[in-house]
Amino acid sequence: MKPRTDEEHKARMKKVQAAQAKKVAAKTVEKGLVIVHTGPGKGKTSAALGMAIRAIGHGMKVGVVQFVKGAMATGEKAVFDRFPDLIEFKPMGEGFTWDTQDRARDIAVTRIAWDEVKRMIADPSYAMVIADELNIVLRYDYLPVDEVIEALAAKPAMTHVIVTGRNAPQPLIDAADLVTEMAQVKHPFREQNVKAQAGIEF
Repeated sequence: MKPRTDEEHKARMKKVQAAQAKKVAAKTVEKGLVIVHTGPGKGKTSAALGMAIRAIGHGMKVGVVQFVKGAMATGEKAVFDRFPDLIEFKPMGEGFTWDTQDRARDIAVTRIAWDEVKRMIADPSYAMVIADELNIVLRYDYLPVDEVIEALAAKPAMTHVIVTGRNAPQPLIDAADLVTEMAQVKHPFREQNVKAQAGIEF
């Protein structure tokens, strides 16, 4: 294929720019989104917390409840604790289910964390609520999926709710506005025996 001249490139980009501007102009709806980050790849929580940073950069109030994490100190909590007026960050889990080994307690802890999520969703002062690793507790049937769908359907119109964790149930995927599946291509934990590291995993 013959390389384009600068003028040909500029003319092509002007057409692309016009087409893109037309698409953007047609998008007029503004609403709070239900967002799901799922899949086996790394980055689900990282992506959600990146959106939290973006939101607080706009002066929006954010609530984060972590369903599994909580048994260890994380870098993100250390950062978010510096913005107490804009973000409420609540690690409420007690570790992975294979570490706790107590189903009844896991269910009780899940219920307490879910009540916090519902409180935040119902409070219109929160522009964004993140239910981190909620999909994990749904997978283990610690919480009814129908109850989650009902709470999401009743949220304030402009509130964004982000749910993370692998194995998102199909009813949640169906109810969401935006779903991203993280695909794992390579991971040093599996291929190189590299342990979880500060600044990368926590």
